[in-house]
Amino acid sequence: MADPLYELLVPYFDTSASPRPVPSVSDQVTAKYLNRLSTLPLASLTSTEPQSLAQSSHTTLLSLQSLSARSNPAIVASSDHLSSLRTSLPQLAAEAESLRNEIPRLDEQAVAFSEKYSRSAENEVLDRRKKALLMARNVDRLSDILDLPTLLASAISTSTAQGASNAANYASALDLHSHIKRLHLLYQDSELVSSIYQQTEEAMQEMTSNLIASLRSQNIKLAAGMRTVGWLRRVAPDLDGSGGNRDGTLGALFLVCRLATLVSMLSALDPLRDLAEQETAIRLRESNSTTKKTTSDAWSGGQQTERYLKRYIEIFREQSFAIISMYKSIFPSGPDSTSVSEDLGLKFKTFGLRSVSAPQPTPPSQQQQDPLSPLPSALSTYPLHLVGLLTETLKHYLPNVRDKSSRESLLTQVLYCAGSLGRLGGDFSLLLADLGQDDEDANEDEEDGEWVEVMTKHRVLAGKLENLASGGGSVRGGKAFGLGDGMKSPKLNA
Repeated sequence: MADPLYELLVPYFDTSASPRPVPSVSDQVTAKYLNRLSTLPLASLTSTEPQSLAQSSHTTLLSLQSLSARSNPAIVASSDHLSSLRTSLPQLAAEAESLRNEIPRLDEQAVAFSEKYSRSAENEVLDRRKKALLMARNVDRLSDILDLPTLLASAISTSTAQGASNAANYASALDLHSHIKRLHLLYQDSELVSSIYQQTEEAMQEMTSNLIASLRSQNIKLAAGMRTVGWLRRVAPDLDGSGGNRDGTLGALFLVCRLATLVSMLSALDPLRDLAEQETAIRLRESNSTTKKTTSDAWSGGQQTERYLKRYIEIFREQSFAIISMYKSIFPSGPDSTSVSEDLGLKFKTFGLRSVSAPQPTPPSQQQQDPLSPLPSALSTYPLHLVGLLTETLKHYLPNVRDKSSRESLLTQVLYCAGSLGRLGGDFSLLLADLGQDDEDANEDEEDGEWVEVMTKHRVLAGKLENLASGGGSVRGGKAFGLGDGMKSPKLNA
């Protein structure tokens, strides 16, 4: 239908009043409009269709104006760029030529760079970069390693502040020290690890000092003492089992620390001792005076000395028993008297002493041994030193006490102290028989009678207590300490 209608309208397209070009019959817009005209009634062609065409023309005009307004800057810019192509194209060609000329030089530089920084050859710059990258990847580990001395010092200081009973921090410190020692064995050439190991050793020396100081505390218990000695064995293994002695230097160190504690506790009695010294000075001044004193005018003081000696003996008895019993619990593997005697026999053979029944010479292997090894246990002479402290004090201050009941009370207290040590094999009651030898004012017969009387009463009371104990016998004698038979308590005949 569109083609016949188009043929009817063709003569009207060529009028001079219409400057528009003739539309093509194959145009879709033209074909669509002609198809629409064929559907309209005849009245619409003269009434509504001109208005519709005018409205469509106006809408199209507005769209063209809007499009031209929006596209004006782009069109102007395109025109400017198009005008600059005359200069841009020659410049682009010149730069392309320069780039083509520089490509061989760039290739030479790339080949030189690849040869210089090749992985097959050694290069200091690459080595430094590799080390820097390795350090960057392991910065967390290095930070942890650098924090080890600080952690160790913190654990030691915290344990020192909280006391020796805090086992967790000391155990952590020992674990850290073991870890640092392993690092030092693995990386002996590393200056960083060597520096950290040196700081660790200084911290462990401080820990050793703290542990030794904790052994000197007054109220140390057996469990705390065993833990402290165990830590010292781990921190300072050279103190344990040295010189052929199974107790090692650590046993002697323990006894020395406890002795220092005992001395410090006894030194707390200095105010009472000063009063006792004043009474001693008065007694000596009266004894050296030329005027003969009657019995009623003789020295009858000694109350302050009695107070001092009672407190002194009480502290001595408690601490000496605690020291020796704790030592035997912590170091139970000390050599007994049989092994010591056998070792002494070997030493005598080493010096060339031969038996009549065995005249053969000693083998060369035994002659090369040290005749002073193994050393005896430190406990063998320790009770003698303790008893020496007590006897010296009694000899110096006991003459001040002239009251018979007071002297008997003090001597009985001393005998109880001897019996307390006798339970551990260190009865020293026999050594107390000569306490009155230095007393110039007393008669020797009276002193001997007083001592015998006190010993008799003590033995009677001890026998009653043993009967009540129903067979709970105690170890007597000094063989456990290597003191010989002279340390046994004397048997007095009433």
